[in-house]
Amino acid sequence: MKKNKVDKGRRRFLKFGVMGSAGLVMAVYFGTGGEKTKKAFEIWNKDSSILAPNAWISIDSTGIVTVRVNHSELGQGITTALPMIIAEELEADWSRIRFEIAPAEAVYKNPAFNSQLTAASTSVKTSWDILRKAGAAVREMLIAAAASTWNVNVSECRAEKGAVIHTTSGQRLEFGKLAGRASRLPVPKKVVLKNPDEFKIIGQPLKRLDSSSKFNGSAVFGIDVKLPGLLTATVIHPPVFNARVKLFDSDTIKNMKGIRHVLEIDNGIAVVADSFWQAKNGADTLKIEWTHNEIKDLDSEKLLKRWGELSNKEGKTIHEQGNPKEALANSSKEIKAVYELPYQAHATAEPMNCTAYIHKGICDVWAPTQNQDAAQEMAARITGLKYENINIHTPFVGGGFGRRIAVDYVAEAVQIAKMIKAPVKVIWTREEDMTNDFYRPANTNVIKAGLNEQGFPVTWSHRIVGPDHMAHMLPRLLPSFLPYWIPRSLRDLVSGIANRVLPGVIPGKKISEGASHIPYAIENINVDYVEDDPGIPLGFWRSVAFSHNTFVVESFIDEIAAAAEKDPFKLRLKLLEGKPRMQNVLKLAAEKTGWTNENTNGLSRGIAFLDFHGTILCFIAEVTVSPKGHVKVQRVICAVDCGIVINPQIVKSQISGGIVFGLTATLKSSITVRKGRIVESNFDDFPLLRIDEMPVVDVHMVKSAQPPTGIGESAVPLIAPAVTNAVFAATGKRIRRIPIDNQTLIMR
Repeated sequence: MKKNKVDKGRRRFLKFGVMGSAGLVMAVYFGTGGEKTKKAFEIWNKDSSILAPNAWISIDSTGIVTVRVNHSELGQGITTALPMIIAEELEADWSRIRFEIAPAEAVYKNPAFNSQLTAASTSVKTSWDILRKAGAAVREMLIAAAASTWNVNVSECRAEKGAVIHTTSGQRLEFGKLAGRASRLPVPKKVVLKNPDEFKIIGQPLKRLDSSSKFNGSAVFGIDVKLPGLLTATVIHPPVFNARVKLFDSDTIKNMKGIRHVLEIDNGIAVVADSFWQAKNGADTLKIEWTHNEIKDLDSEKLLKRWGELSNKEGKTIHEQGNPKEALANSSKEIKAVYELPYQAHATAEPMNCTAYIHKGICDVWAPTQNQDAAQEMAARITGLKYENINIHTPFVGGGFGRRIAVDYVAEAVQIAKMIKAPVKVIWTREEDMTNDFYRPANTNVIKAGLNEQGFPVTWSHRIVGPDHMAHMLPRLLPSFLPYWIPRSLRDLVSGIANRVLPGVIPGKKISEGASHIPYAIENINVDYVEDDPGIPLGFWRSVAFSHNTFVVESFIDEIAAAAEKDPFKLRLKLLEGKPRMQNVLKLAAEKTGWTNENTNGLSRGIAFLDFHGTILCFIAEVTVSPKGHVKVQRVICAVDCGIVINPQIVKSQISGGIVFGLTATLKSSITVRKGRIVESNFDDFPLLRIDEMPVVDVHMVKSAQPPTGIGESAVPLIAPAVTNAVFAATGKRIRRIPIDNQTLIMR
């Protein structure tokens, strides 16, 4: 049998190399594994005399250090945090550090997913060891180059702030002067990493490297991409789920100014014009008739009623320990609650957009994406080109929140570019963006606990009813997770099978995250899942299943405390015995607040705790509730242990940003479905948290020598229960459905 030719573009590996003496390009791959070939590739500098292999670090003859970042910059500060890791071990001069976003290449895969994917707060966590070793290796090579230049022993030299210094004589050579000589030295097989107490850069609140460009407007987001001859398209999607185009009359708009094409594509109708507003005006005028379908009667309230009925059915067991049923029967007191959560939209600041240009056997894609591999896979499928001929350029991303893991908007741009044989930028309107999202799933939760005579829970039962986002997303994304040497025909076969089989196989494991393994010491636990998927498109929403399960779990822990007449802080502390790291975070939050769950100076307090993939957090929210039921969150005290803190200012910003995101879902906005379509379409009916509604956020970080964990998503799930528990403390009314309905809190 003839062996399929491997796509070189996806099997590239890295080595040391240099062109002349202009600079050192460092290409050590310490990471994900899986590549069986080690071939040089020349992708770093395409417009200068340096054409050399590279992975993470480039040092030119002027001493400028460029760090290649393999994750998308979504506003989370990764283009500062990852260079800080390298700069620390390299002993670089921070003022001479630059960054660029990596292309879609095998070496840049995220080890957590075996795919080039920015998700699950894994960027720092998965890059920590890889980048430290890369930086240390370059440092050792530069020191060796300097020692050779001076004809002295390596042990007499040290690197410091972008230069190598001969300790005895005081001679000094900057990195740029050593780059050429260093590039000809062997790669160190072992490197010595610094101890955390030696860090000079890591742990400092350094200014973000992308701040200036965003302030002065020079930063290029996806929506800013410009090309010669670029056309702009907007897409009209079906107004009802699962509908398709039946008829459309392009004659009604073909003579409008600037209109170039009206095309039927897989996802709807594309109107292509010279400018966005011309395309939008054409789209607003175009007459389209859509097919009807069986989902047209779908309604949010009817769904919740249906799930309430289905909650009486025994579900698929996701996690069980002990004997929950027997323990419940023998308990002194039983409490039960039903929690309901709505669908949620991502509502990114930058609507979905993508630019594509197919020319001379190459497809260039400018995609503000979280998922370069899936974008490349999609473009390859549509164009029929090899992966090595698909270039994914990742500009700044105006908000991801998980929405841009899907690549539907990329597919549209590539499909249109192929049809019109010209470069095109697809821009969705806000209305199209809001009504064609991959939403966070809604669900109903039935939760029970049995208490012993002392008022402590001895059994816990949690039933989740609703759809599972993984049943929607995994079949769609699977091809981008496959090894790159698998031929296209086999990938298509696997994808087809996955779409038919996986939705019925995988439900429950991911939708129960944050519920199936709670941190509290309860002897008997059962978590099960009743799947009911009405067909609304689902995706990953910032913090994913934790966003709803943490609200349920932490609210119900407070219900247990109230039923047992216990302090909710002390109850959590007792249930975390034997877990000192968790207890320390809980105590820190209480200490910084001066904890009391009683009304203090007109403020009521609520507490919530979370272990989010190894990041430990405790929030205490201070709220007021007006006589008209208006909830105002005045302050949030946050304690966090996220391992070694790379940049404390970024941690504080991410926690504040997560609180903004989570408070919007807690107090203001949700997605409702009526007659098979999304009701909300813009920020008038899906309002975001406003500046004057933002609480004071006090962040306190636990000093740690443990490897860093994620921070980007961890604040989102915790703010809702902290606030609703505070509302209970203020009003005695338990919130079991969010967003909070102020009418239920009106003082009577």
